[in-house]
Amino acid sequence: MNPKFDAYIAKAAPFAQPILIHLRQVVHRGCPEVAEVIKWGFPNFEYNGILCSMAGFKQHCSLGFWKGSIMSDPKGVMTKTGKTAMGHFDRITSVSDLPSDKVLLSYIKEAMKLNDEEVKLPQRSKSKVEKVLKVSPYFLKELKKNKAAFKNFEGFSYSNKKEYVEWVDEAKTDPTRETRIKTAIEWMAKGKIRNWKYVRK
Repeated sequence: MNPKFDAYIAKAAPFAQPILIHLRQVVHRGCPEVAEVIKWGFPNFEYNGILCSMAGFKQHCSLGFWKGSIMSDPKGVMTKTGKTAMGHFDRITSVSDLPSDKVLLSYIKEAMKLNDEEVKLPQRSKSKVEKVLKVSPYFLKELKKNKAAFKNFEGFSYSNKKEYVEWVDEAKTDPTRETRIKTAIEWMAKGKIRNWKYVRK
């Protein structure tokens, strides 16, 4: 038992205290070896890694399993986190909103098994959508006249290209735009990014 859990529960709203106390008791009943730690400002239960966590808010409480997204949920009572509240059991406003202790204990056992077997959460797939930068025709026309500058521009990262494009597009007058295009091409021909002056050597 972690004294910081006691302090957290004591500071919680009156309606939340019996919920948090009950959740704490059930987790310890399901996993006597569990350790209590405060992470990200709220109580977490650890057993060979994070097992689950609970939190009390102004008008509701939450219970979430670290590997809830890959748990079997045979009773069909878990919700996706981030949909209606933080946690896998929606907005908990009283102990009666929770599944039975028997159901909760079965989820705790499954979470323990996943940690015992060192099952990893699937990595988030990176977006395959390629960023397309719109370059003004007048800038592109002048840029293509200088082979070295154009080649370096094409090799720059998206953000480095964007800095040059925005710098030119933000010019309020034609003379300013022309000066910036000329300077940009000179710099790019030398392989310099827009803010090369500020790059630490």
